Amino acid sequence: MDTLQVILLALIQGLTEFLPISSSAHLILPAQLLGWEDQGLSFDVAVHIGSLLAVIIYFRVEVWTMLKAWLASIFKGLHTEDSKLAWWIILATLPAVAFGFVAKDFIQEHLRGPGVIAITTIVFGLLLWVGDKLSRDELTEYQTGWRKALLIGFAQAIAIIPGTSRSGITITAALLLGLKREAAARFSFLMSIPVILGAAILMSKDAMNTDAVIDYQAMGLGIVMSFIAAYACIFFFLKIISKMGMTPFVIYRLALGIVLCGFVFM
Repeated sequence: MDTLQVILLALIQGLTEFLPISSSAHLILPAQLLGWEDQGLSFDVAVHIGSLLAVIIYFRVEVWTMLKAWLASIFKGLHTEDSKLAWWIILATLPAVAFGFVAKDFIQEHLRGPGVIAITTIVFGLLLWVGDKLSRDELTEYQTGWRKALLIGFAQAIAIIPGTSRSGITITAALLLGLKREAAARFSFLMSIPVILGAAILMSKDAMNTDAVIDYQAMGLGIVMSFIAAYACIFFFLKIISKMGMTPFVIYRLALGIVLCGFVFM
């Protein structure tokens, strides 16, 4: 991988990890347009680490507070709104873990084609628009409750299908369940921490079982660039989401899906 490819792919991963626009769809386009080969597992691990560091550092206060409250709920029996939120995030992670374990091989073999990604980009983009329009805009993330958290978790499990967008489908579910836009986004971002961490660990294990040569310079640059892109994305998305809503992202997804359909059929 040359420097331009590393920077572009890391920026794409960092931005699209948290925007509701599908990282899978965007990682296809550079390969199609520029003829790039697959970046390899080690680079995937690097850019996921960058995104993970960005969300942890951005929400460092919330993460530390939840961690302390969660431990207090276990060892001292003290239950606060922060400990409940931590338990809800853990609960919401379980469906994705189970679904990923069962369906991972099938999806890798049958659902990673550009045609599937084009369709899911459009379909789940329209579903995001529906969720935004039907949202009651009432609840904060601290009012989610375990039932809603579990439902959002099942939505997150669907995101294992490429083109769905993890952040897109979880924000959609949260909006349909009555969360405010900012709360839906924050809950989705906090949910990403265990998921991204788990994905990075699994990819690291797979990467160690291959004979591919690891480009540590590319990995280091990938971590830095994906961190910068992801942190900026989280910051600006949370600043503007209450004013602009999801419609711009829906329009973008529809346009992207149409472009991908053009690649498939042409």
